[in-house]
Amino acid sequence: MSQQAMTPEQFEHALRGKGDYYHIHHPYHVAMHTGQATREQIQGWVANRFYYQISIPMKDAAIMANCPDRAVRREWIQRILDHDGAPGEDGGIEAWLRLAESVGLDRAQVLSGELVLPGVRFAVDAYVNFARRANWQEAASSSLTELFAPHIHQSRLDAWPQHYPWIDARGYEYFRKRLSEARRDVEHGLQITLQHYTTREAQQRMLAILQFKLDVLWSMLDAMSMAYELKRPPYHTVTDQRIWHTGLGL
Repeated sequence: MSQQAMTPEQFEHALRGKGDYYHIHHPYHVAMHTGQATREQIQGWVANRFYYQISIPMKDAAIMANCPDRAVRREWIQRILDHDGAPGEDGGIEAWLRLAESVGLDRAQVLSGELVLPGVRFAVDAYVNFARRANWQEAASSSLTELFAPHIHQSRLDAWPQHYPWIDARGYEYFRKRLSEARRDVEHGLQITLQHYTTREAQQRMLAILQFKLDVLWSMLDAMSMAYELKRPPYHTVTDQRIWHTGLGL
């Protein structure tokens, strides 16, 4: 006998409960928040996270491509504009590049992707590929880690200027911008989720999908911990060179 579906209030509570596993609790992020991260660790995070930033519009485009609902597409497209920028306007990707320059990274090197660790690339690619294959409601709902995003952006705005005075303050524009954007996106994504998942089985699947997205974010930081904290980047036992692939259409 199947279990009774959670009420919308219970389901939302369960979704928000997944915040216990958000990457704000990862030791790498805790170190950044408490001022324990080195310059290399900050730079490594910014460079690797850029791969996630440039992949988000592709994820959102995949959701739109699979969505037959014009009303949803008309609202969802704002997410792409937020990152790519509307004509004549800068978006989040450009703001992230300014953050990269503010922490001392070379813009061209960040754009090249040569600093992106394989573990980060594989985790992000898995997320984009999920969005391409899943039905649009599941792919849309996977974005609900945004439930926890405003807190993480605010934590960086509060802590980083205090702990890392060497970072140019102009680089924090991305975090300020995302505070309001993430709250808006949460309202839309949560509405879709609460309306679509109305059986216990579907609700449990959605919780598993959200856990998958949390796995992606956590795994990215695991890869960075190995490379920049434990000094064990890929192939460290055989070379000190960055010989891992950088995409190349593979």
